[in-house]
Amino acid sequence: MLANYHTHTSRCGHARGTDREYVERAIEAGFDVLGFSDHCPWVFSDGYVSGIRMRDTDVDGYFSSLTDLKKEYADDIKLYIGFEAEYIPALIEAQDRLLADYPLDYMIMGQHFNNPESCGVYMGVPTSDEGILREYVDRIIEGMDSGRYRYLAHPDLLDFTGSAEAYEEHYTRLCQFLKDKDIPVEINMLGMMNNKHYPSERFFRIAKKVGNKAIIGCDAHIPEFLSDTSVMKVGQAFADLMKLELVESLSGLD
Repeated sequence: MLANYHTHTSRCGHARGTDREYVERAIEAGFDVLGFSDHCPWVFSDGYVSGIRMRDTDVDGYFSSLTDLKKEYADDIKLYIGFEAEYIPALIEAQDRLLADYPLDYMIMGQHFNNPESCGVYMGVPTSDEGILREYVDRIIEGMDSGRYRYLAHPDLLDFTGSAEAYEEHYTRLCQFLKDKDIPVEINMLGMMNNKHYPSERFFRIAKKVGNKAIIGCDAHIPEFLSDTSVMKVGQAFADLMKLELVESLSGLD
């Protein structure tokens, strides 16, 4: 595995380590490419302050630090500056204004909420409500159709416990859309190594049947996760088990 595009920083409030430590651990592990994609801030009109993503006041420091590291380590590794974000139409314009003047390389979608976090339900909570699953898939499709995001992080984050028929219908619909757009689905290594409900063999059997490509995302929240070679081996083994074609790097970032 030569590239990882799913890397967080301490600014999100639930990761630790310095930006430099992430870079040096990636170099130690032999990565050619490291993309930072910390949880993107939203501008909440009601003054809500999120505890799980960087604040808008952190954006300057994020780009300044990573731009300096890009230059310092240019001979050792290619660095990209990105964000992981939900697609929430009501907040998109304010987010675009916030980021307009920064050298953003890419974004990935991580649909943790269907609606603004201050009044939304976290998608990782088990639910048997088909309406939530339908809205989750609809929102992802709408967001991906906007062209804002390079791939879908932890596509199976929504822990649907309802009927097997509904699961098959809506996730097949999602996978078919992503295949048609040539957008890979992520094998999320944080979920796998922490024994979460994702990545789910049930979801990836659908992805295999539809013909989706996959990408391994470390979802690193500590620097050491990048240098643990067992993480990459487990991800590759899962892809082999599911018989998925892997995308090793994202094109068109330069």
